[in-house]
Amino acid sequence: MKAIIFPGQGSQFSGMGRDLYEQHTVAKRLMDQANDILGFSLTDIMFSGSEEDLRRTDVTQPAIFLHSVALAAVLPDFRPDMVAGHSLGEFSALVAAKVLRFEDALRLVAQRAQAMQAACLEQPGTMAAILALDDDTTARICQEITDGGHVVVAANYNCPGQLVVSGSQRGIELACEQLKAAGAKRALPLPVGGAFHSPLMKSAETALAEAIATTIFSAGICPVYQNVDAAPHTNPDEIRENLVRQLTAPVRWTQSVQRMVQDGATEFVECGPGKVLQGLVKKIAPEAAVSSATV
Repeated sequence: MKAIIFPGQGSQFSGMGRDLYEQHTVAKRLMDQANDILGFSLTDIMFSGSEEDLRRTDVTQPAIFLHSVALAAVLPDFRPDMVAGHSLGEFSALVAAKVLRFEDALRLVAQRAQAMQAACLEQPGTMAAILALDDDTTARICQEITDGGHVVVAANYNCPGQLVVSGSQRGIELACEQLKAAGAKRALPLPVGGAFHSPLMKSAETALAEAIATTIFSAGICPVYQNVDAAPHTNPDEIRENLVRQLTAPVRWTQSVQRMVQDGATEFVECGPGKVLQGLVKKIAPEAAVSSATV
């Protein structure tokens, strides 16, 4: 069985999507439509913007979403048995599974990005990658720091031995110190603008919930393995609720890939910019075949 997986923030690069735009009519139509919906030329930034331009949350998220969906739209015989996306990538997965229409998903992605940017200004924070330390030890130390008044939580379970934590600036500083002392090989602060997938995103959760409540969700044509519980979903109401929870809950990517393998996935195809997810899948499920979507 084939699982199509979609990347999240951090996979962007200058020039992304240009080949799709120039070589495929369907991709060009989707990208032109995206510019109209957003009210600015996202494609100009994607094709020739600076690294700094592309790092802005309000640009990065719709850019990665658009690249991923446009690529999926031009793939021959696109028939996934199951789909999943890492954080933002979950919206691309929902379009691939026909739970959301492209234009509705794009509007939600833009609103999500704006809400997250606003939350970052209200509740400043950051993230750090913790390498080669068991998850239980990381979670325990994060809880102790949070109990002491500085928020820090496990945010991304990326693969065995790689967990990203998220929280206040001071919380992350303390976590890096204490997790290295507990045996982490490395504790690397990440160049991000906020504490994503943590309680500090609560205000964004409220804003996104309002937008999701007025958007049409359909039953999926294949299961979507969602970040919050690593379980397959096709029920629109469950998917809605999980999308809202995702902003403040951890991304359970390790558990999602493990569950997809348990449910029969033998092949994982990454659809979107970069190859980050392929590297993670190789560490989670070394027996599975992994590749990039190509046209």
